[in-house]
Amino acid sequence: MSTTAQATARPTRALPPLMTLTERAAERLAALYAGGEAGRLLRVAVSTKGCSGMGYDMTFVEAAGPNDEVVTDRGITLLVDRKATLFLIGTTMDYVVKDLESGFTFVNPNEKGRCGCGESFHV
Repeated sequence: MSTTAQATARPTRALPPLMTLTERAAERLAALYAGGEAGRLLRVAVSTKGCSGMGYDMTFVEAAGPNDEVVTDRGITLLVDRKATLFLIGTTMDYVVKDLESGFTFVNPNEKGRCGCGESFHV
């Protein structure tokens, strides 16, 4: 028997998915991919901006880059910048239509707060 302590296997728990899409977000992205953004993919990133320090950035790109994580949910593929993954784990992307505006929104369990205007967040 070895004098070194044997490592005991700890049970692991499943990590939440990096990002998920609501049905509305998946439908809207499918429409964009079928229309003016055909052949491109949406990339989600986090950048420094706003009063709280961080904001979501979305751009359409031709293909996944070396620093992209590929996320597929509800049959729709999008990209997440690897630098943003720790800030986005478990995030749900939705598409909201209101009387005077519409757009993608994020429900991020990592957010600790948002600025008053809702443009930025902090973790």
